[in-house]
Amino acid sequence: MANALQELVKSRLEQQGWSYGDVARRGGIPRSTVHHLATAGRVTRMPQQATLEGLARGLELPLDTVRRAAAEACGIHLYFEETPGTTADPEVATLIASVQRLSPADLRHVTALVESLLRNTHTTDTDTGTGTDTGTDTGTDADTTRETGTDPATAPD
Repeated sequence: MANALQELVKSRLEQQGWSYGDVARRGGIPRSTVHHLATAGRVTRMPQQATLEGLARGLELPLDTVRRAAAEACGIHLYFEETPGTTADPEVATLIASVQRLSPADLRHVTALVESLLRNTHTTDTDTGTGTDTGTDTGTDADTTRETGTDPATAPD
């Protein structure tokens, strides 16, 4: 059974009478990449942004259409919550969709990192009023978790 990306690429090739080389030239990506994405039984990781952009150009399809098909082929379901007048951030959508695939231990690490970054951003916003991160944080909870293997949220004081 073909995955969503295979189906998208193959149907577009058939509709337009294009070859892998035609798509590759128009998209500025290697022919072997187009061939692999069109024939691979399973996509194990999300293609890089530049590859998705090139494939979208080569297939003459919207980037979001190609991105969604690639994500579905990887087992990731993207959710875009756009506010009118704004553009969806593909990195945020991929992060949100990927969280479900993390192990419980990895999820705790990501949570600690995000909480640390948010605390640092909030402190920076409050202290300076600029919202600019100076990059001078010298000991985040995520660092503690990574270096000691101890989750700061559960570590004794």
